[in-house]
Amino acid sequence: MTTSLADVAASDATLRAFLHGLPGVDRVGADQRAAMLGTRSIKTTAKAQAIDLAISMVDLTTLEGADTHGKVRAMCTKAIHPGGGAPRVAAVCVYPDLVSVAAEAVKGSGVKVASVATAFPSGRSSLEVKVSDTALAVAAGADEIDMVIDRGAFLEGDYVKVFEEIVAVKAACGAAHLKVILETGELATYDNVRRASWLAMIAGADFIKTSTGKVAPAATLPVTLIMLEAVRDFRDATGRQVGVKPAGGIRTTKDAIKNLVLVNETAGEDWLTPDWFRLGASSLLNDLLMQREKLATGRYAGPDYFTLD
Repeated sequence: MTTSLADVAASDATLRAFLHGLPGVDRVGADQRAAMLGTRSIKTTAKAQAIDLAISMVDLTTLEGADTHGKVRAMCTKAIHPGGGAPRVAAVCVYPDLVSVAAEAVKGSGVKVASVATAFPSGRSSLEVKVSDTALAVAAGADEIDMVIDRGAFLEGDYVKVFEEIVAVKAACGAAHLKVILETGELATYDNVRRASWLAMIAGADFIKTSTGKVAPAATLPVTLIMLEAVRDFRDATGRQVGVKPAGGIRTTKDAIKNLVLVNETAGEDWLTPDWFRLGASSLLNDLLMQREKLATGRYAGPDYFTLD
């Protein structure tokens, strides 16, 4: 933190004053700008480049109660070798108890292992449990932790509790990166999305993430726009760059490209890399691969051409 933000979290009063002093979000303007950018058309070579970039940004995810070791290993194989010469994805994302399986499967490939520690998806657990969950996932081989904030505390205005939980989980991450999930579908207003984004960044988040994928609406374009504005403004204010990860409901190549346009036009080219922008998804990769095949051959591959996740 720079000096200008060093004392923001010194007390409940200073943190509240800062967060509520942020400029309000023009909801109509945000909706209109996101819709306008979503109409941008990308063709031929540029589209092919965008598809490969999007593939490289995917956090390939399975977060189901029925997940098995075999399913995770198969997903990891696909993450490393999506098919057709496509680039590997950025990361695989699994529950904490499956981290060791994923870590072994992707070892040496460059694909990261992310884990949804901290009582995902509700976040309703004690701080001690969240910190322990995080430490165990990191010890098992997680490179990244996707934590969920306590939305109840945030909506009650207990910003210090949310801040302190993020700080504690960040400390438990050690060298692992921390992605803070805001669960924007439960935050009610765009102003709350902006406040939660800044709160997470001040507390030390390496990434801010829209959603768990378990609550609708999830990664809408206006919400992602607001979060991209937040990371841009945060870097201007502090010199520290923070990544953004929309997750949930991103299923098609069109969805992915809309997000890339949003990044370029809002935060800028510095964020157009897997180091600073991710797409959390389970079914998106297959559509990207199908569109990639169509551009290369002029023919659509059948739905069974690629493995089903």
